Amino acid sequence: MAKWGEGDPRWIVEERPDATNVNNWHWTEKNAAHWSKEKLQTLLMGLQIDDASIGRCYISEVSSIEGEAVANNRKGKLIFFYEWVIKCNWKGNVNGQAEEISGKLEIPNLSEENSADEITVDVSLDTSGSKEDLLKNLMRSKGEKAIREQLSKYILALRDEFAKDMIKPSKLTDGGSINSFQTEAQLKKTKSEASSSSTTNHKKPATAAAATAPKQPQQPTPGVKIDTTTLTLTDTFKCSADEFYQVLTDPKLVQAFTQNKVTVEAHAGGQFSLLDGNIVGKFTHLEPGKVIKQNWRVKNWPAEHYSEVTITINQKEDATEVNISQKGVPRTDLVRTEEGWKRFYFESIKRTFGFGASMF
Repeated sequence: MAKWGEGDPRWIVEERPDATNVNNWHWTEKNAAHWSKEKLQTLLMGLQIDDASIGRCYISEVSSIEGEAVANNRKGKLIFFYEWVIKCNWKGNVNGQAEEISGKLEIPNLSEENSADEITVDVSLDTSGSKEDLLKNLMRSKGEKAIREQLSKYILALRDEFAKDMIKPSKLTDGGSINSFQTEAQLKKTKSEASSSSTTNHKKPATAAAATAPKQPQQPTPGVKIDTTTLTLTDTFKCSADEFYQVLTDPKLVQAFTQNKVTVEAHAGGQFSLLDGNIVGKFTHLEPGKVIKQNWRVKNWPAEHYSEVTITINQKEDATEVNISQKGVPRTDLVRTEEGWKRFYFESIKRTFGFGASMF
């Protein structure tokens, strides 16, 4: 990954007054939730499953679609994060009988982590009986196959329809135009952010995510001996070790996944401040692409109490394994600290940069 400020021509956004995303190098994000709900509703509603020897079933109602979907463009690659739980009602008739039989079905795992043939379809009945079981088996066999086919169409459409305007031809490659996904308002905002110092302290309220963090337990007052423990975490990211290192040390990238202005001085002794000053500390040791060590504290910890964080970054064959060891965490704050790493670091990084999603 190119470093900000080192003159790499790919970081041309820094040099343009309009901050245009030339050659699709920088990440852009587009919320696909509303589009996805409409697309899934269209694909599933009224879907018919017929068997000449048994009867006919159809989806009579898509009762709920809960989840989220985001499309990202990173380095000219489309990356998708989506996770849906879908509930439907179905009805049907056995051949030669007018009695209508009804039931429900649930799709609990439509996400980028599963291929179309791995999607689960749970089928249930509103009433029991031999006729009902015939239709239930029909929905479980032919119905499940038909539903998976429709959901595979959604996955393809997310790329081919929804995200088709996210990557534009590059003027450096084929004479086309530069990426024009950003609106005029977004360009002005990007311009303003790009021209401001990445080390400016954030004056606005913390993000909604930070505001909804679990209620903090009462902490010891300064001067009182603190009962501490060690926190260890491991996660895997679909990126290179160098890319993950950059995400935690480049002010622009840290600002992207925290959604706050930040202070990040990535050198031994350099200070950092994240999430409206709720997390502060300094870097004590850095090995690019391998290790980051920090003195790290949450704002409400006893005055001058810092934990020692060691982030070890291991390049694997097709991913990067990240191990975190944090010594000196107040025992009363262990659970909240662990939740914070997972929510505000790991999950946010994966969602923002597509490091946990499928790439096309």
